[in-house]
Amino acid sequence: MIGRLSGILLEKNPPQILLDVQGVGYELDVPMSTFYNLPQLNEKVVLHTQFVVREDAQLLYGFLTHEERIAFRQLLKISGVGPKLALSVLSGLSLNDLAAAVANKEAGRLTKIPGVGKKTAERLLLELQGKFAVTGAASAHGTAAVSAAATSSTPCRRWLQRERGRLGGQAVAQGCDRVGRYPPSTQASIQIMKPLKLLSKA
Repeated sequence: MIGRLSGILLEKNPPQILLDVQGVGYELDVPMSTFYNLPQLNEKVVLHTQFVVREDAQLLYGFLTHEERIAFRQLLKISGVGPKLALSVLSGLSLNDLAAAVANKEAGRLTKIPGVGKKTAERLLLELQGKFAVTGAASAHGTAAVSAAATSSTPCRRWLQRERGRLGGQAVAQGCDRVGRYPPSTQASIQIMKPLKLLSKA
């Protein structure tokens, strides 16, 4: 079992990253909540990991926080929820937003996540009841708020992240990556329009 990796971040291609650990390259899939907060390329990063073995593949998933991994494992316990869907859920909602949706039984909020239909949303609400706590910090349930928007520095990044439920986690990550190519001094309207045009062509 691989529970933790510490190494140099070599590549970022959402949702996958490549991590160099003492000369060995590890490919990991990460949720967008982790992806948004990764350091720059060629910098060191420590990730909590989950190793998943299937008949046709051996997959490694990475998380910046222990709480994200707990949530991922909890999602995998639910019938019909595999790693791909679990990653999508954590990409579409922060842990705090997921906890709030479960506590308030907001199925509509969950169905905005790519791959989550009405029946799946209802099953998630049922199975996750009492598993998470709504909080702005780590709680006794091992849940923490991971707010990508809080670390954003431009109007466009904030807008893209607010729209991640509609656009999808991967599209938002690509948009945010492209936003980074423009200087922070660029006018807000231009910052928003240029990446949107790029996304429409993706």
